[in-house]
Amino acid sequence: MAREYPLQRYRNIGIIAHIDAGKTTTTERILYYTGKTHRIGSVDDGTTVTDWMEQERERGITIVSAAVSAHWKGYQVNIIDTPGHIDFTAEVQRSLRVLDGGVVIFDAVQGVEPQSETVWRQADRYGVPRICFVNKMDRVGASYARTIDMIRQRLGANPVAVQVPIGNETAFQGVVDLIAEKAVVWKDELGKEPILIDVPSDLVPQVEEARARLIEQVAETDDELMLKYLDGEKISIEELKTGMRRVVIAGKLTPVYCGSSLHNKGVQPILDAIIDFLPSPQDIPPVVGINPHNEAEVERPPDDEAPLSALIFKIVSDPYVGRLAYVRVYSGKIGKGSMVFNSTKTRRERIGRLIRIYADRREDITEILAGDIGAILGMKHAHTGDTLCDASNMIMLEDITFPEPVISVSIEPKTTVDQDKMSTALTKLAEEDPTFVVRADVETGQTIISGMGELHLEVLVDRMLREFHVRARIGRPQVAYRESITLPVEKVAYRYVKQTGGRGHYAHVVLALHPGGSGSGIEFENAIVGGAIPKEYIPAIERGVREAAESGIRAGYPMTDIMVQLYDGSFHEVDSNDMAFKMAGSLAFREGCQKANPILQEPMMKVEAVAPEEYLGEIISQLNVRRGEILGMELRTGNVQAVRAMVPLAEMFGYATDLRSATQGRGIFTMEFDHYARVSENVARVIVGMD
Repeated sequence: MAREYPLQRYRNIGIIAHIDAGKTTTTERILYYTGKTHRIGSVDDGTTVTDWMEQERERGITIVSAAVSAHWKGYQVNIIDTPGHIDFTAEVQRSLRVLDGGVVIFDAVQGVEPQSETVWRQADRYGVPRICFVNKMDRVGASYARTIDMIRQRLGANPVAVQVPIGNETAFQGVVDLIAEKAVVWKDELGKEPILIDVPSDLVPQVEEARARLIEQVAETDDELMLKYLDGEKISIEELKTGMRRVVIAGKLTPVYCGSSLHNKGVQPILDAIIDFLPSPQDIPPVVGINPHNEAEVERPPDDEAPLSALIFKIVSDPYVGRLAYVRVYSGKIGKGSMVFNSTKTRRERIGRLIRIYADRREDITEILAGDIGAILGMKHAHTGDTLCDASNMIMLEDITFPEPVISVSIEPKTTVDQDKMSTALTKLAEEDPTFVVRADVETGQTIISGMGELHLEVLVDRMLREFHVRARIGRPQVAYRESITLPVEKVAYRYVKQTGGRGHYAHVVLALHPGGSGSGIEFENAIVGGAIPKEYIPAIERGVREAAESGIRAGYPMTDIMVQLYDGSFHEVDSNDMAFKMAGSLAFREGCQKANPILQEPMMKVEAVAPEEYLGEIISQLNVRRGEILGMELRTGNVQAVRAMVPLAEMFGYATDLRSATQGRGIFTMEFDHYARVSENVARVIVGMD
């Protein structure tokens, strides 16, 4: 299959932002203006293309990232519309992992909100160049300049205004393009035909000043332009665009645009900016992975003729076509019916159908080429984060890491008929969503499901009912506590000896335990020298340690942030075996943890509560009562105060109701997981007692 467009005319971009900034509304306009749809869908009416799930349409929020392909001025633009709610952060993370560029949308009234910061940091982590779009410019309290200042201060970015708004708030009519020095206005209701006019005379001084600042900011980050700028030479539009493209792709500068997606103003310039300033797959460095045979680093250029390297970034159980694997091809190509090698699972898989994704609609294709995004049908064993490659040219790409779940509920089927359906449904949902974890509680026999927040679990339970027809009872939300240690234990010796009628069991291990760094999990180091324990028994000891860490000493919660060192032991020529060493490792670890002053850790949430200033005292006292630590306050437009605090998740249940009643329904809050912190001893005793 020949390419419809050359590789330099591809753009893989994500639309990312805080909840309610207007991502899906903007995506709808992009699809309409690129001719992909013939009418503009509305989030409020539940008629958008990318919010296609019933739950999304009912709630008016994006829950799963949706991929769509559109064409603009001879370019193919693959767009992923991502969720804004922190509970669905995994969707944003896996999308950013495979994208080349991003459009970050900000609400002109609210500016930089907490989830904007989170998605910005995620984009920084994956080195994704981005442009900004300040949306909702026609709302009361909108401020383009303030939003740009917040991007600079809060996100540590280097934003540059590429447009000046014409009119503000309800008088917003259009924008002045500072590069071309032309004004763009939208007269028709659907905003389909942008009209170019001269810069309004009252804006000329402001535009000249803003353009000089733009040229200066670009020149500061680009050596070629800097020489011309210092020599006082005139910089042409083409030179300015080329220089800007270089510095945006290098991540040194972020162009900022403005408009109102809901009222169809300012979207076409964003499409032009995607093409002008965001990278094609050829503009980013070749993807780097490791050869699983020798751990050597290997590169793959974005070329159809290079060996295959592709990353599966999402699995979807489609009720009509079955199991879909979303894939980004970095090099080579995937052909329909071909065999590929899954280097993560070390097995071959046959490619069934290949599909170009259009939200929930499908279009069959015969190949997915380098630099493109598509979906594969019929892969039975693939999971999120798996690498596909050629068996003769192996590569393993960096996996996608996801945050740990912080909240759990028990779930029981209502009838025996629901029992079988429930296990199938939970397996499929856990395959789709890496932040959704299912486990059985050994003591109670209950099934426990864990996720990123109450809304996350609510949506998953709703999907079980609608998509899999499972009726289930849900328990009260439980916090996902962790256990750790605070003191080092230099020597824990454990001898496991068991005599049976036949062969006995013998294993002897000596461990040292040390508190690990925050978020380090359980680290196991083999420091055996001189063959005190044969190499073949080491994995069994590690398995024993890790299994023992799954239920802690104080209250049965998983243990984390512990460095375990195996440095001595002994074995018996006849009686030693894997089972004996696994038991010895497990029991030695538990004995060591009891001596190491075990503690409870709880998830701490970064909370931002926003309400009119007269309720400030009420908000602060509510957060203090909930063991919150106030981090800062900020006065926003319209006499509104935003209070930032760090609060234990255990104290946040029911906060929405309390905040609404304390502020007469005018307060709102957002929260996201930040880190695990030690629980004070008096609170820990209550938790253990309740347990």
